Amino acid sequence: MTAITIAIVDDHPLFREGVSRSLSEMEDFVVVGEGASADDAATLAASHRPDVLLLDVSMPGGGIEAISEIVVGSPQTKVLMLTASEDVDPLIASLRRGAAGYVVKGIGSRGLADAIRTVVGGSRYISPSMRAKLEKTLLDRPAYLTPRETEVMELVAEGLTNKYIARRLDLQEKTIKHHMTEILFKLAASNRTEAAIKWRQGS
Repeated sequence: MTAITIAIVDDHPLFREGVSRSLSEMEDFVVVGEGASADDAATLAASHRPDVLLLDVSMPGGGIEAISEIVVGSPQTKVLMLTASEDVDPLIASLRRGAAGYVVKGIGSRGLADAIRTVVGGSRYISPSMRAKLEKTLLDRPAYLTPRETEVMELVAEGLTNKYIARRLDLQEKTIKHHMTEILFKLAASNRTEAAIKWRQGS
């Protein structure tokens, strides 16, 4: 079994070290680096290309602001946000920038491990309390797919991968990934399958 590589960026040393120790004790995880700022996050992503980067929302340089550079520079890295707050706006901002998950820090080590495995598996993870708030917010602020997003969603519903969708629409694959990030956000979906189900129900 190939171990999942993880980098942890949080400006609270005690919390960061505790997370690192807990995850390192699990046989399918390897912590490859730690940092305390947005600059550290970008450096770790570029140098280690971890499978998952745990990123504090509130830290020097701003965790949310660091997401875009990370997902562009190291597209295989899943960004999993960590926060002590249950404010929905940072969650929305994180998802829009390409975060794969959002975890409230009260979570236990097993829950965090499950969140990491979820995003590595290709699904989005949002702490249950935050998911409920997100879905309520999206109901209060209805957001509709653009014509291009609708085109992409139709092809997703046919079972096509981003690569084939890009070919069909004569676009770059990274553009399709961007559209999928926005679609998953708008539909409050964890993955492509859930998005397709919700889209069919609403279309």
